[in-house]
Amino acid sequence: MVKYRRPNLYQKQQQAIFCPERYAIIEGSTKCSKTVACIAWLLEQAMAGLRGQSYWWISPVYPQAKVAFRRLKRGLPETMYSANESELTVTLINGAVISFRSAEKPDNLYGEDVYAAVLDEASRMREAAWHAVRSTLTATRGAVRIIGNVKGRRNWAYQMARRAEGGEPLWRYAKLTAEDAIEAGIVAPDEIEQARRQLPESVFRELYYAEPSDDGGNPFGQLAIRKCIGDISGSAPVVYGIDLAKSVDWSVVIGLDETGAVCRFDRYQWPWEETVNRLTAEVGGVSAVVDSTGVGDPIVERLQRELPNVEGYNFSSASKQRLMEGLAVAIQSQEIRYPQGVIVSELDAFAYEYTRTGVRYTAPSGMHDDCVMALALAVYGRTGAAGVGVW
Repeated sequence: MVKYRRPNLYQKQQQAIFCPERYAIIEGSTKCSKTVACIAWLLEQAMAGLRGQSYWWISPVYPQAKVAFRRLKRGLPETMYSANESELTVTLINGAVISFRSAEKPDNLYGEDVYAAVLDEASRMREAAWHAVRSTLTATRGAVRIIGNVKGRRNWAYQMARRAEGGEPLWRYAKLTAEDAIEAGIVAPDEIEQARRQLPESVFRELYYAEPSDDGGNPFGQLAIRKCIGDISGSAPVVYGIDLAKSVDWSVVIGLDETGAVCRFDRYQWPWEETVNRLTAEVGGVSAVVDSTGVGDPIVERLQRELPNVEGYNFSSASKQRLMEGLAVAIQSQEIRYPQGVIVSELDAFAYEYTRTGVRYTAPSGMHDDCVMALALAVYGRTGAAGVGVW
């Protein structure tokens, strides 16, 4: 006979997730093992079920659902289940079915009777996904666990957590932080301290302590952004940051003087040949960091043939994260200054979101982030300008 053994969970995990309440919402730090605990909870719900009954794991996007699907399979003896890799379903030996689904199209979640569900990373789902899942639990009176990192205050998961924390009937609220994970031996203290030094304060507090910022996912902080507003400088630039246009975007050139103030700002949509000629004339012998991603690479190569101080910067998820963290530190430390206008508008709208591999920074759909990128490249270049570390 196959025996299942629950993973080793620390006490706060047990109390938060294996609670008697039908509904529970858990705000948790990264790597506090909330996902492992909820996979175990959903599995045990299904093990107590009957043939044909449905149990759901809902992730914001399909790749995240696939990660959870694989984690469940890794934790079970093969004799205990059969899996459908294309449908992302696990059928237990009692006939109950655990499905791993995406919240990308909430309308697709209606219609089925579900006996228990987990909404993972709920703050990154639309509220319509919760509405759909709640409807599937009506006939069965099924239980649900809603988990995830905190992402600002302007989302339905944060508001629901506040209601649960305030004593909403039938709800349990819990918070799991990095301190809990350290105490349980899951995360090393020095790892948390490294993250504290490397991340902007608002990102760190949300990611590791489940403390929401007042900025709804803005990595710079609305107040900090405004403290850096000032007149454009008349001094000479010591470094340029240049973000090259993609598709409908703008090419943006930002120059910083030796004090960190914006002293040159240009934004245009021109043919590549004219862009190269203009940049060559503008930059001259000044150090410049240029976006070399995709179509930018051949332009950087052309510029480097004529200008000795041009450095290419290729955007990946990791390099963009480092760049944005450097800009956030500069803004929050008031080490730079920029004029009111489109730069401030883009900084205000810019947002981050947590993913399984790190922090993703981007402009909202339909908006531009070219000024943000150019400013960040200039800050990056200034850090090493003339061999002097400014920050």
